[in-house]
Amino acid sequence: MSNIKLGLLIFWPTFWTGFPIKMVFCLLLLAAHMHPWGGAGLFLLLLVSIPIDIWSLGLCARTVFIDRLKVDSPPGIGVGLWIRWAVFSAIVLPLIKIIVSATTGVAKSVTSSIVHSIKEGIYEIPLAEQISLELVMWGSVASGVLILCILGWLYGLGWLTQSFVKDAKPLDGTEEERANFWDGLRIPADQPLLLTAFTGAGVVLVFVFWALLPASTPHPHEEYEFINSGKKEVKVEPKKVLKETEKVLAKAELVVKKLEEEQGGASSDAKDPKANEPAAEETQPEQKK
Repeated sequence: MSNIKLGLLIFWPTFWTGFPIKMVFCLLLLAAHMHPWGGAGLFLLLLVSIPIDIWSLGLCARTVFIDRLKVDSPPGIGVGLWIRWAVFSAIVLPLIKIIVSATTGVAKSVTSSIVHSIKEGIYEIPLAEQISLELVMWGSVASGVLILCILGWLYGLGWLTQSFVKDAKPLDGTEEERANFWDGLRIPADQPLLLTAFTGAGVVLVFVFWALLPASTPHPHEEYEFINSGKKEVKVEPKKVLKETEKVLAKAELVVKKLEEEQGGASSDAKDPKANEPAAEETQPEQKK
């Protein structure tokens, strides 16, 4: 089996085997107001991930050895593989990031110059088409380099695993016998003990989650009024009540003054004799008729 295929066959199921367990701890960290992607939360998540990765790596590697390579891995394969893979990934993954970032920057600059020369010498490219063209040009180069780097990383993982394959014990017999052998390894000798431990761990995690959750659970504001909460006791503040009363009295005084002004103007018009002259002039033509 090639190194790339061997590395992929072990890494992919290992990732998805430990992922659900890590998500449980991510939820606990979020409930405790700690972000799992930075700071102390990331440190705790990485610390918890070490035993999970060792267990899942040993389980998946032994499965691939028995099912695909027809050999039985030596004991302690999980710890040995994890140490090798961790050191190798700590060196290679940052290099991959640097290579992909540098390639992306160069590809963007070259693509921009090509598109600029086309716009000046051949024809004017609309803005939407220009964005799509540049994205396809530099994105294809960056994606190709990223795929090659990932294949190289998988090749290294498979190459580091080949020594365990050489030291493994060959399994003779039919495929059914190998399946029965693997089933016997997966079934624990003391099933009630495993079930009790699994259930107890789940209960503990649930209680820890409940203990951390109320601090981060969204709750209504203190001034929020519930519909079916009954009558709410109103707190009387003397200073606030006096201020509101003064405002109401000031408005009432203004209204009274306006009414007095209007009434005073109406009475002055009634006492003025010139105010009746137009009415008398209008009645004279009617009497002549």
